[in-house]
Amino acid sequence: MARQERPRTPPRPAEDTTPAAILARIRAALPTLAPSERRVADAVLGDPAQASELSISALGKRADTSVATVMRFCRAIGIANYPQLRLALAAAAAREHALGGERPAPGTDISATDTLDEIVKKIIYNEVRALEDSGTGLDLQVLGRAVDAMAGARRIDIFGVGASGFVGQDLHQKLHRIGHMAFIWTDRHAALTAAALLGPGDVAVAISHSGETEDTLEPLQAAAERGATTIALTNVPRSTLAESADLVLTTCARETPFRSGATVSRIAQLALIDCLFVGVAQRSFESTTAALEKTYGAIQRRRRPQSQRRTPSGD
Repeated sequence: MARQERPRTPPRPAEDTTPAAILARIRAALPTLAPSERRVADAVLGDPAQASELSISALGKRADTSVATVMRFCRAIGIANYPQLRLALAAAAAREHALGGERPAPGTDISATDTLDEIVKKIIYNEVRALEDSGTGLDLQVLGRAVDAMAGARRIDIFGVGASGFVGQDLHQKLHRIGHMAFIWTDRHAALTAAALLGPGDVAVAISHSGETEDTLEPLQAAAERGATTIALTNVPRSTLAESADLVLTTCARETPFRSGATVSRIAQLALIDCLFVGVAQRSFESTTAALEKTYGAIQRRRRPQSQRRTPSGD
């Protein structure tokens, strides 16, 4: 069955160069940049304040590349020209300083010599920053369209493996609690089998941080061929998964070698899952409230009576 062409998620407007958005956008673009462009990105992210003071030739020299590459980097992240980039970086550096204080720099990995106090600070800082950046970069129009599609879907199939599969299970459990027909598939063969049964009026949600996981990508593409509305949740807006989906929701979590896959990215994914779920639940507020009360009551009956609970001794 040939897939009908449907409008894709529109790119984020180039004029969105707010302090909160520019560094998040650069980090999100890293996996899709050419090696020379990535050196420019690393130079900018390493010290936004200093980069904002450099001329275009000086930044190119620092990144061991050319002025032309710096301009290509600007275009790759949606910036019209270098002066605009410098202004955005200066504002972003001021914001980072105001928010960061003595906190560790974003993306700082845990070292062998870190104290437990330093480990806690780094983890909390990176997770809070991932949530802030993901919220800033979230396209509310696309989120609204995704909520509309899911709220009116005959069934919702969710695809994800590894840590993304756990996030998918959370979405499935939430949707199931309010009476929506939802399924989670973490096995490739089972996912492909389920996708083959989808059609117009159904929704397929694929979750992958990299957007290049074949076990998640193939079921989404199969669902699209059957005419289902497809939603991608990924950290890479120019990934193959994003290009294959009708609607794209992006997180902005910068992973590091020590905390890859199952940590910061999962926190950001869970936040977007909550946004989706609450949006869907709100569309049928009364029936949702009733369903939540019923499911809560079913679990409440399994709790121990107060009289059987252990109480602290008087010692």
